[in-house]
Amino acid sequence: DMVAQAQELSRKPHVVIATPGRLADHLRSSNTFSLKKLKFLGFGRCLRLLEQGCADFTADLEVILEAVPARRQTLLFSATLTDTLKELKSLAANRPFFWEAVSEVRTVEELDQRYLLVPEAVKDAYLVHLVQTFQDEHEDWSIIIFTKTCKDCQVLNMMLRKYNFPSVALHSMMKQRQRFAALAKFKSSIFKILIATDVAARGLDIPAVQVVINHNTPGLPKIYIHRVGRTARAGRKGMAITLVTQYDIHLVHAIEEEIKLKLQEFSVEERSVLDILTQVNVTRRECEIELEGMDFDEKKEINKRKQMILEGKDPDLEAKRKAELAKIRKKNKQCREKVQQVLQKRKQLQLKRKLQKKMERRNRHLKEEQ
Repeated sequence: DMVAQAQELSRKPHVVIATPGRLADHLRSSNTFSLKKLKFLGFGRCLRLLEQGCADFTADLEVILEAVPARRQTLLFSATLTDTLKELKSLAANRPFFWEAVSEVRTVEELDQRYLLVPEAVKDAYLVHLVQTFQDEHEDWSIIIFTKTCKDCQVLNMMLRKYNFPSVALHSMMKQRQRFAALAKFKSSIFKILIATDVAARGLDIPAVQVVINHNTPGLPKIYIHRVGRTARAGRKGMAITLVTQYDIHLVHAIEEEIKLKLQEFSVEERSVLDILTQVNVTRRECEIELEGMDFDEKKEINKRKQMILEGKDPDLEAKRKAELAKIRKKNKQCREKVQQVLQKRKQLQLKRKLQKKMERRNRHLKEEQ
């Protein structure tokens, strides 16, 4: 509650931990709270705060930086070192102190890292078989399944529920209170299976997770590291299994190169998978049809529009720009194709002329010999 927070801030606390948006709101709306005597300003996950993406904190950070004194110590913390941070380091007015915790190993020894090579078309059947196996052998184990998209996450959750698995979904299309509720149910072991997008890959500390299953092979090694880091925490043992299709071999090689470790193959009884294949595919299709009836994609578009409005953009204008850009790209493509056709025809014509000249020379040479 803003009023309750404002009262707490007016008591001049020694330490304030805040998100940029809420702190900026207090500075804009209240004159009982001041940061003029601030000594230390820290940015946790500074890369997320400084990048200008879907969540742009620039306006809020400007309000905060105007309210703090020039003479202060600023501390930036980041789990990853990117070009943005390197550029920021070079732009600093005085020489900043820089420290990096260098680690040879990106994943812990207690983590058993496996891969399962599966055809794309039967991936869901392998997933159901894996979950069933772990549930049968270790009833008290908690499992996190990572998916690529919100839609995949929702469909897989619906599908596993149909097989009576205690699963719950977590993705960005859910409201904040729904996410908190889902997470609380998983943490308290009401549900043993959490199906999530990469929204759950960072910042979640759930000690008792025994298995992480990657339903898709992550496109970036650092995403893989964040995902599998949800298990084998604080000295405990854990297992990570990545479902690898025929299109993902190069991604696995990139992961292995980054973590400096070869993933071991996880053996599965293929006959058991084939026995449930048709049933799983039918169930998946039923869940997709059911989801279409819920206007899931429509809700996604509504959320996108809301996000644009919050960022001060006109959704309709952005849609027009996108359409115009698509037209320009289409014209450029058609133009390139025409140029290629002309060049091809010219090449063929030149080749034809060369052949004709060659034939004429040969005929002339034959006549002279005769």
